[in-house]
Amino acid sequence: MPNYIRIDNFDAPELDVYVRLTGAQLRSKIEPSLGVFIAESPTVVEVALNAGCEPISLLTDERFLHGKVGELIARMGDIPIYVATRDVLRSLTGFELTRGVLCAMRRPVSRKMEDLCRNATRIAVLENITDSTNIGAIFRSASALAVDAVLLTPSCCDPLCRRALRVSMGTVLQVPWGRIGESVSDWPEQGLQALHDLGFVTLAMALSDNSLSLADERLKQIDRLAIVLGTEGDGLSHSTIANCTYTVKIPMSHGVDSLNVASAGAVAFWQLCANR
Repeated sequence: MPNYIRIDNFDAPELDVYVRLTGAQLRSKIEPSLGVFIAESPTVVEVALNAGCEPISLLTDERFLHGKVGELIARMGDIPIYVATRDVLRSLTGFELTRGVLCAMRRPVSRKMEDLCRNATRIAVLENITDSTNIGAIFRSASALAVDAVLLTPSCCDPLCRRALRVSMGTVLQVPWGRIGESVSDWPEQGLQALHDLGFVTLAMALSDNSLSLADERLKQIDRLAIVLGTEGDGLSHSTIANCTYTVKIPMSHGVDSLNVASAGAVAFWQLCANR
């Protein structure tokens, strides 16, 4: 049976996970097995439950105890269900944007690059992307357009941060992902060499005089592709471009030279992954 607990403020320490702990504190790098992430909205909570994530507690507006949220609570066993009025929840900045529910969940076990790549033929590699909105949008496209796995360099932001999860509509929990390297020094040379050793042809998405067009039919015929996307603004580093097998660009019109990284990723995934 659900353990309903009515609250009229956020002073209780058991509510720290929702209002006081930073993203870094939630990740718990010292003890990864104790790491937590926050799922926002019924849609994201449902995707997380379907993916096998373990709920720890839930915070909701009392108006949403029935219907969809009630169905989700019924799947969670006897975890604490914190319930508050709309007025109380207004003091939690941004809560009304979450459609009435926040759920603290145990972070999934991190997966190794070699395991992620073992049976993959199409993967995305994200280099130093720090905007959580872009991370979330890339994962949503990766899930929709048949990308087998996503690898993030050590400087990328956490895909399980609240905003990335919300923007992705929970698809961060559907696409297998992991880090490529443990420290900044592992990328790009070591990381790209590891991908080449695993049999991947690496494609640097960048502007260059010797770039191949994304529409080049030869690209679709390659058995194992790693599509490498770069950080906002600066794009991929010169070293990454130099160490990739090919440089690839998206043909564009009206003098536009580039797209937002999330948009570029969606176009590349459609051309090279979804249409196989």
